[in-house]
Amino acid sequence: MASVVEYYAGKNVLITGATGFMGKVLVEKLLRSCPEVKALYILVRPKAGQSMQQRVSDMMKCKLFDRVREENPDFHQKIIPISSELTQPGLAISPEDVEKLTACINIVFHCAATIRFDEPLKHALQLNVIATQQLLSLAQQMHHLEAFIHISTAYANCNRKHIDEVIYPPPVEPKKLIDSLEWMDDGIVRDITPRLIGDRPNTYTYTKALAEYVVQQEQDKLNIGIIRPSIVGASWQEPFPGWIDNFNGPSGVFIAAGKGILRTMRANNDAVADLIPVDVVINLTLAAGWYTAVHRPKTALVYNCTTGGINPFHWGEIEHHVMSSFKRNPLEQAFRRPNANITSNYLINQYWILVSHKFPAFIYDLFLRLSGQKPQMMRIFNRLHKAISLLEYFSSQDWEWNSENMSMLMGQLTPEDRKVGLTMYVYIENYCIGTKKYVLNEDMSDIPAARQHLRKLRNIRYTFNTLLIVFIWRVFIARSQMARNIWYFVVSLCFKFLSYFRASSTLTI
Repeated sequence: MASVVEYYAGKNVLITGATGFMGKVLVEKLLRSCPEVKALYILVRPKAGQSMQQRVSDMMKCKLFDRVREENPDFHQKIIPISSELTQPGLAISPEDVEKLTACINIVFHCAATIRFDEPLKHALQLNVIATQQLLSLAQQMHHLEAFIHISTAYANCNRKHIDEVIYPPPVEPKKLIDSLEWMDDGIVRDITPRLIGDRPNTYTYTKALAEYVVQQEQDKLNIGIIRPSIVGASWQEPFPGWIDNFNGPSGVFIAAGKGILRTMRANNDAVADLIPVDVVINLTLAAGWYTAVHRPKTALVYNCTTGGINPFHWGEIEHHVMSSFKRNPLEQAFRRPNANITSNYLINQYWILVSHKFPAFIYDLFLRLSGQKPQMMRIFNRLHKAISLLEYFSSQDWEWNSENMSMLMGQLTPEDRKVGLTMYVYIENYCIGTKKYVLNEDMSDIPAARQHLRKLRNIRYTFNTLLIVFIWRVFIARSQMARNIWYFVVSLCFKFLSYFRASSTLTI
């Protein structure tokens, strides 16, 4: 890793997607571990009500940068924002900025992408494919460029069960698809999208596969590396355990389970949950940048950045450890006690959705209406069901990734940065605490109150169950002689069984 750190000294780095989850961790890691890096140029688009400078300023105030801030209070001077919009021609970069970038950039990290699984095809194509093409065109103008690193996904070729570290033929020629969709209105594109994406589950994986092919086409002109991370989760160790800042992917599912909102999810308990910590991905990304620039491979190297083949952990184990963690460190104002279950059976899952999701949501919304408040729980559950349905494809099956290039790259790192000692149950514990601290902004000092709230919910549940049994007795059993006879028979049978068991135990002793 010393060679990697030395390489970045004096280098000018261009990062797209720097305000996103992985982009922020990449910026922080470069500033902290490679303090001699010359400058980080980041492409930023103004958002509604926020200028480019405001977005960058807010990003640098994030807790993620606390360690860097302590070591170098002036770290922000190395961050140079460049106004850009990925949906516009030429990425909407001004001629002055183009001239500046082409004159000084040494390495490009392309992290920007839309990660929404249900993104309309046209928009996903614009952000994930066309923007990549335009960035490659800009990279070819850079006089001192040494490496171009593209962040893809391990699921770009999820229609295959075994995935090698190669770029597979695209499902369609990207240029033909772009030209065809250009004249179609959104309705027509929406209608033909299922046939276009074929055996891929969504537009995200489809367009990421196309983007890999687009990047590969420039391997004769640029030194290229492609990183394929699997399901990127909270940090393992850097800059501190459990850092996460979004509800995407497993984070939202963990929070919903911790709040007691999610009670059932369709997944395969025995399928490998290929979670990889974001700091592991970023360490390998930086190493890939160094290796690509120094060794200049003749073809684009692909790195399957996954954990399933090295340290497999299954969805059933994830469910157990998430529930255990949230019972020890509960979230504030939980809707119910954490108690989610995973099943691969569609009918059983639908039954529990009706009983544990929709019925309680209906009762709660009815209570809100009667008390003059706006009903909201059914809307929350509908959004949750939509999000969960988008994840079912990835939580219900296994893939096998070849990771020779990744292993080779890990060999270039120090033992501290290799992360080969990842203990998944400890990681899940830190992940759950991270969602509490950094996503929900809850204070750990309030855990005793949160535990008291869970005890209150438990007592309410016991009271409700008792009243339900009394109600059933009064309505059905007490009014029917046949029901009473069946009830007495069952009770006497249980009593006889207990008596027999007690007698057998006495004889054994």
